Amino acid sequence: MASLIMKIIACPIGVLIAAWLFPNVDYGAYYQAIIVGLILAVVGVLMEYLLLKRGTLWTSTLMDFIASVIIVYFVSNMFAGASVTFWGAVLTGLLLAVIEYFTHLWLIRSGRTQKSPA
Repeated sequence: MASLIMKIIACPIGVLIAAWLFPNVDYGAYYQAIIVGLILAVVGVLMEYLLLKRGTLWTSTLMDFIASVIIVYFVSNMFAGASVTFWGAVLTGLLLAVIEYFTHLWLIRSGRTQKSPA
């Protein structure tokens, strides 16, 4: 649950920062970047649940990067007035991967990646 709350805040902020920093990431309205960030947050939590555990920090972060690039590129370009180039999506993915790295590190160190037995 803590991961979901963190991602719901961090992912939209990360996408907004990318839109502000990178000239090849342009959204017609703020809500577009926020929607992309929320989609990234939901997908990221699902991926953490499936992949993240002790020993998979870099694998999970790499998978988050790849998913972020794909989602940012395709979902962003579906909005009217938004324009994100492939390299803009890569730069946004890198920014989000840095955020994810520290989130994953915290989750692993705090023991929040332990799955309870069914």
